[in-house]
Amino acid sequence: MPKTKNVPMRMCVVCRKMTPKENLIRIVRTSDNKIVFGNDKHTEGRGAYVCSNPECIGKCIKKKTLNYVFKTEISDEIYEKLADYANKQSV
Repeated sequence: MPKTKNVPMRMCVVCRKMTPKENLIRIVRTSDNKIVFGNDKHTEGRGAYVCSNPECIGKCIKKKTLNYVFKTEISDEIYEKLADYANKQSV
């Protein structure tokens, strides 16, 4: 019986759908409360995943979902960077 490769799945904090990890944007709050974007799995801190589709990103920005997830006030500048980061990833 051939082995099947285990695909890591993560949940989008906006739409709550389980999606393969490589299709999501990872957002991390580091121990010094900085917000870092990217899929670098070695970044330490509290992580959250958002679908890379524009609908989920729009909802995340509109509802300020990251404020709830990270239990802290996230500046509008971070949400703008999220939109920019998502646009760069989709191109």
